Amino acid sequence: MALFAERASTIGTENAFKIGPHIAGLESRGHQVVKLNLGEPDFSAPRWVKDEVIRQIEADNTHYCDPQGILPFRQSIARQVTATRGLDVSADRVCVFPGGKPSIGFAQQIYCDPGDEIIYPSPGFPIYESFIRYVDAVPVPLHLREANGFTVTADELAALITPRTKLIILNFPSNPTGGVATPDQLQAVAGVILAMCPPDVRVYSDEIYENIVFDGQAHFSIASVPGMETRTIISSGLSKSFAWTGGRIGYAVLPTAEEAAAFKNLNINYFSCIPPYNQEGGREALENPRSGPWMAEMARTFEARRDVILAQLNAIDGVTCRKPGGAFYLFPNVAGLCERLGALEAYAKLPAAVRVQTSPATLFQMFALYRHHLAVMDRRSFGAIGAEGLHFLRLSIAADLETLEEGVRRLERAGSDVAGFQDFLKAGENLG
Repeated sequence: MALFAERASTIGTENAFKIGPHIAGLESRGHQVVKLNLGEPDFSAPRWVKDEVIRQIEADNTHYCDPQGILPFRQSIARQVTATRGLDVSADRVCVFPGGKPSIGFAQQIYCDPGDEIIYPSPGFPIYESFIRYVDAVPVPLHLREANGFTVTADELAALITPRTKLIILNFPSNPTGGVATPDQLQAVAGVILAMCPPDVRVYSDEIYENIVFDGQAHFSIASVPGMETRTIISSGLSKSFAWTGGRIGYAVLPTAEEAAAFKNLNINYFSCIPPYNQEGGREALENPRSGPWMAEMARTFEARRDVILAQLNAIDGVTCRKPGGAFYLFPNVAGLCERLGALEAYAKLPAAVRVQTSPATLFQMFALYRHHLAVMDRRSFGAIGAEGLHFLRLSIAADLETLEEGVRRLERAGSDVAGFQDFLKAGENLG
């Protein structure tokens, strides 16, 4: 009898955390690593949010609470979603989770039987793809094309929908690309779903970056399209909008109270409940009038960094990068850089068992980390199925401008270090 269940080998991970030990090892040896790998704002959570959490702890609000989420916070979420999406949301349709991730896996468990198909964006948040095999569903990647601004067309989605489709995942603004779908694009996508999918097919709309949009755009949810509210799960949270990743406050608005109760039941089985003092901090975040201007200022800071670093990336030989419309990432195409460095040829010569664990961009990612002490993410980290021949990196701009500019300098140096790359390959370590 094997130690681990077979299903344990089917679930993936999030490489932004997986490379943490590599970074720690380099830093323990005295190297200063420029860390552009994690999607974590370099701001502190607002003072009023932290003060409320402290006040709640001192008031002894530290005990069990409603596993669905405390009512005042769910009411606050319902009001916020009603106001921003033009919907009529009630608190009994809201469920709160410890972060944005649980509802991704819960949706796959709650709605999908073995053999059901899940359409998800690729490149996309890695947990979308990693969980699908774990629940014995079938992954169907919806490839976001660079030429389309990393958004989605109605025709591309229509080509993937089958009678086995049960869940469709969308994410705008997008991680890792920063792509933002326009209202017209989402209305066209909604038209396809309404025409081709039965009413029990659900759309999981990940809107965690809803408050980080650029160039005068406003966030638009597919749930706001007529007919889509009853089919759409709106997922969001406070980690990105309020620079509160450690607070672990995520939530979902479900189409019905019955579905919210199903998510609550998984909360009970996995977590019991979410700390009430953090939920009260979340309520304060959504209700305090200072929060809107605070989020807008953070978004303006990310937009200014985007403009500076985008220009510097596009000035590097072998690198092209589209302008993202939101989130806080740049997703440059490094095909030319990989070719000049010899990564494409080196990858082709690797043993088959090694090739399945890496890619040309992965080789460059690890080389940049170990020889030039720059931490970025490769394309495979955001969906490996069908990613062959796609050579991109994700750079988080959630760092101060001086750090970001040093990261670009190291990226350029690594891309020109042919001899160093060949030496790295000969060592045969940390290739994926």
